[in-house]
Amino acid sequence: MDALTFLRQDHKSVLGMLEVLDGAPTGPGAHTSGLGTMVTNLVIAESQHEAIEEQLFWPMVRDVLDDGDELADEALEQEQAGKKLLQRLEDGSPGEPEYHDALREFVKVGREHIAYEEDVVWPRFEAAVDPEEREKLGAKLELAKKLAPTRPHPDTPSSSTAQKTAGTAAAIVDRVRDAATSRDEENPPDPQTH
Repeated sequence: MDALTFLRQDHKSVLGMLEVLDGAPTGPGAHTSGLGTMVTNLVIAESQHEAIEEQLFWPMVRDVLDDGDELADEALEQEQAGKKLLQRLEDGSPGEPEYHDALREFVKVGREHIAYEEDVVWPRFEAAVDPEEREKLGAKLELAKKLAPTRPHPDTPSSSTAQKTAGTAAAIVDRVRDAATSRDEENPPDPQTH
């Protein structure tokens, strides 16, 4: 599957979650509303998505576009801010004011980041990378997602090398923690590859 098609499917899934989470219940009812499960699904989906982009997509953007370093740096800054918000959600609980502040902020920055990628980066990337190379990258992204961390890890450097080493170790620890806490049962499905 073409890399941008694969990433677009992830974006659609995340945008759907953001739509549901925008204006999520606060206060005492938030804890029993299922909000925690939906936020956990968002954390997992976003953690995996950003990890594979950092590992494979952004290095290619840097290599193939004249302004690739600037584009990737901007995106990675946005992703780092998002990871910090996701970590606050991971550490918090529905009903806590800080949790809802982080959720509102993530809904906003998540949408902005997706728009930046789709409107600014992807058209340039698509024009510079032939379809065969985008297909190869898509296959790598699909495989990498199956092994990606399921938690944000804001302290892990966002470089490709760090994601391939520390990110892999973090993913193993994440999956063990997920299985031990039954969190893995709530993991969102991967995008369909038909």
